[in-house]
Amino acid sequence: MSILLFKAYHWLAHRLRSIHLHGIHSPFVFYLHQTLIKEKAKYYAFDAIESIRAKLLLTDKVIEVKDLGAGSQYSKGNKRSIRSIAQQSLKRPKEAQLMYRLVQEFKPKTILELGTSLGISIAYLAKAAPSAKITSIEGCPQTSKVALLNLKKLNIENVKVINGAFDDHIEEALIDLKVLDFLFIDGNHTEKATLRYFNACLPYLSGKAIVVFDDIYWSKGMLNAWNKIRKNEKVAVSIDLFELGILIFKRDQEKEHFTIYH
Repeated sequence: MSILLFKAYHWLAHRLRSIHLHGIHSPFVFYLHQTLIKEKAKYYAFDAIESIRAKLLLTDKVIEVKDLGAGSQYSKGNKRSIRSIAQQSLKRPKEAQLMYRLVQEFKPKTILELGTSLGISIAYLAKAAPSAKITSIEGCPQTSKVALLNLKKLNIENVKVINGAFDDHIEEALIDLKVLDFLFIDGNHTEKATLRYFNACLPYLSGKAIVVFDDIYWSKGMLNAWNKIRKNEKVAVSIDLFELGILIFKRDQEKEHFTIYH
């Protein structure tokens, strides 16, 4: 099955099994749905970040891309324009702004992102938690440079960007952060790598941690990884939004899984 057919099939299946408001019986998840997932309110920070995105989408400058993960589903060469990277790799405003609301709601003190790309997602996380200690790891030197420039334009000073392979730097980042309250995995969309990164972070996750996975329907392997991880005994709530998979570690919450159309 081709990548497009795989995603189309699972998108339809996701829509069919999705629950809506009347099907959410958990008070905690009902609250999340009403105040975070369904919420459409905009914040001042959104305009500034989306202005940066708009400029990236108009930038024809070509850079050399070093991809250490599963690669792009759209481009095969190692030379790509910033515009094409912005079009194909950045999270849509809808998902990025949901993560902003998640961070604002749960107020993590430490955040780790695997996959900085051009810096849009981490900018949303940093603006939502200006006092948090934040680290982002990016494998490509050129995209890291663009991300740092974008963070500087947004006056974001609490993000440390590490350039290099996730496997080479994840332990260093975790030791520095000590305890991890929020984790966003957005890179190397392969089953083995995703499981490896999650397992490396697991001992550091706090009792109130939030873990977000990007593009859980990227491939069969990525979907397998998501389904294995959400069954972990420490995960209290898992929410499948198709584009994002969200795990909530909440000690007093009964284990539940939700598929929600977003």
